[in-house]
Formats: sequence, C-alpha cells, structure tokens
Amino acid sequence: MLPLSETDGAMGNSPYSSSSAFAGSRLYISPDDLVERGLLTAEEIGAAPAFPSDRVDYRAVRRHRKRLLERAFSRFSPTRDYEEFLEAQSYWVFDYALFAAMKTRTEGSSWESWPDDLKKREIREMARARFFLTEEIDRALFEQFMFFESMKRLRRECDEKGVELLGDLPIYVNYDSADVWAHQEFFQLDQDLVPTRVAGVPPDYFSKTGQLWGNPLYDWEELERDNFSWWIRRLKHSLSLFHLVRVDHFRGLLGYWAVPYGDRTAERGEWRSARPETFFGELRRSLPGISFLAENLGVITPDVTETMERMDFPGMAVLQFGFSGDARDNPHAPHNYGANLAAYSGTHDNNTALGWYREDATAAERLALAEYTGRTPAEEEVPEIMVRLVLSSVAERAVIPLQDHLGLGSEARINMPSTPSGNWEWRAREGHFSEELAQRIKRLAEIYGRN
Repeated sequence: MLPLSETDGAMGNSPYSSSSAFAGSRLYISPDDLVERGLLTAEEIGAAPAFPSDRVDYRAVRRHRKRLLERAFSRFSPTRDYEEFLEAQSYWVFDYALFAAMKTRTEGSSWESWPDDLKKREIREMARARFFLTEEIDRALFEQFMFFESMKRLRRECDEKGVELLGDLPIYVNYDSADVWAHQEFFQLDQDLVPTRVAGVPPDYFSKTGQLWGNPLYDWEELERDNFSWWIRRLKHSLSLFHLVRVDHFRGLLGYWAVPYGDRTAERGEWRSARPETFFGELRRSLPGISFLAENLGVITPDVTETMERMDFPGMAVLQFGFSGDARDNPHAPHNYGANLAAYSGTHDNNTALGWYREDATAAERLALAEYTGRTPAEEEVPEIMVRLVLSSVAERAVIPLQDHLGLGSEARINMPSTPSGNWEWRAREGHFSEELAQRIKRLAEIYGRN
C-alpha cells in the first residue's frame, strides 16, 4: 500500500509529500464506520456526487469528504476509546492537530510564515493558539481518531482472513510539516529555522545534475542524543497499521547526499554519514525482532548490503529491470533472486507490465524477455508472463500491482517520476474486483506455492 498520509493538491497529491509522518488521510476514513457509530445516516453517505469512474478527482473528493466529516463531528461526543486513542498517540497527535488547525486558519500558509512566537513554539503563544483554535483542533483530533479506527478494523479483518498488509514509509518529511515544526531540533535548520542542507541524490548516468528532492535533512547527532526516539516511535507507529513496512530510500539511514539549501541542482552535494551503528543497535533494543523491507534500488554500497544482511532485512528486485545488460549478474533477473527478497513485477514508479512492453522496453529488452521465456509473446500476454515469472521465483515475497493482474496498459500507470501533474489518480473500478479475478489469483498462488 502507498503511504496513507494526508496529501496536498499543491504537492501533486503525492502520498510521499505529506504534512505529517504520523497522521492519516481523511480520505481513508470509512463512511460505513461513521454510520455504525451513529454519526451519519446511510442516506447521507449514499448522497455522494458522481465522481469519475477511472480517475480520482481529489478536489471534488476532498470537498465531499469535508462536508461528511464536519457533519459527523457535529454529532460526536468523546468516548472512552477516543480518550484512550489520544493518550496512546499523545507524542504526535496534539502537535499535529494544532498544526492542522493553524493551516486551516491561515488558508494553508507554511509554518515558517506564522508569527515568530508560534513558529518557535513559545509556551505562551502555543497556549493562546490552542485556546482560540479549540474547535479546529478538536475536529482534527476527531478525524485522526476515525482514521485509526478504520485502519484498526481493516487490520483486524485482514488478520481473521490471514491477509498481511505491506505499508510504505517515506524516509524524509516535508519542511512544511507538523514533524519539522514540532521537532525542529531533529532537523538541520539554522537559527532562523531555515534548512542548511536538503536531501537529494548525486549525479549519475541517468541524470547529470542529480536529483534535488529538497526535504530537510535529519540532524543525526541530535537524534542520537535522544536515543532516536522520533524514529523508533515512527516505525512502531507504522507497524501498528501494517504487518510489514517498506522503508523508501533505505540507504539514507546509513549515509545521505546533502545539498546546500538554495542550490537548483544536486551537483554540489556531498555524502555525509548518519549514525547507522547506534541507530540500528537502538532499533534492535527497542523493537526486538523488527523486520522491514528495505528499498535498495539504484547504486547500493557494501555498507548498505552488510547492514541489511546483519539485520536480516529483505531487499527488493523489480522484474522490469531484469532484461537489460548481462543476465548473469543482473540482480533483477529471476534466476538471480535470493529467498530473503520481495520481487515486484513493477513498483509505483514503473509503468504497468503491458505499458512497459509497449512503450518503454527497448528492442533488446523485448528480445531478452522472449529468450528468457522461450517464446515471443503477443503484447496482451506479457502481463501474465511477468506475473508468473515473479510468482515462480524463490523470493519469499511477491508483489504484483493490481494493474498487472488486470492486464492494463499505461493508462493505468499510477506515477511517472519527475512529472508535476496527472499522477496518483488511477482508480480501480468496482467491476475490476470480480470473482473471476479472485479465482485466477488464488489459482496462481496455489500453483506457485504462495498460499
């Protein structure tokens, strides 16, 4: 599952660009749960406008969901489970609620433009803001409570059916986030609370200027002094929602590319070390037996591989990358997979299998696929071939996007990196979830011993 955090139209609705590393999106609150609690009626949730069937219209959905939640909130009275939720999530939820309330009151202004005393979290100004924003804060707390109630119910039903949820954890957070505002000491900021250096990746064969992500970097020395409590709580929080979590850009937990703030490219960055020895040691002490999936795509140095092996963290392989270069040492070619691995037909950053074959694969890659499988496939056969190659591999985990099970083309692609709009909008239709598809997936799992 992609990150379930709150998204912003100004940031392209990307789930990897959020206002909080802990809070969930109101879009994932189940209206049925609100009906069960007596906060809405079946008629009220049934009166939804006609949304596009194949794309998400975020603006329209947010507008509709806001109306429903405001109505539900007006009928809500705090309950015991609500109070227990606030106590359990006190580390982040009150700061987030005040942050969200201020964003609402200031029409989305970044916290760096707030009054100085509030920006710097002076005690008197914080108390004053909480007093004047009581209703907005309570609404934000209610929404988070309902989100986590919906997720708790989903996980419980998955547990009953023997289904595991794989979540995704972006390594960095936005500058304009509740996390940076509430924990300024854990980020590389100057005395004016401006980032000194920001995240990115260095120049390589594919990009002569590198990639400039722009996220504030962690101050690993300060995190270490606090026994990495923010990171420990964040991982524990994610594992309360999901059975297994993929950590995006895993290598950033060992070393990171630091680019001077204000640069327009990542060329002048430099490698800096995090605190991997003490961080992973604390991780083992605080969360014994923890395992998460490490996103180890791209250029990976020996220290990353050694840490993954020592911690027993599975890595990733992406089949679409498996048909270029020399198959003897291509880690994405199925015969090179190890057991402690999650094999993907494609990730959220890839085209669909059919879209890849039609539009992205080179002639050499098409030929390599034909030679690998012993036949030249018709285009419409490629998705099933790719699915079977992943499922038949020795990788302990196989991840197949729904689009590949459905045999859809690039019209169903969820994200095209480095494009500013049109991403994260593909929507599965109700008719996609057919009994025929369920039986086909079940049979494939039986054939390849994945049941």
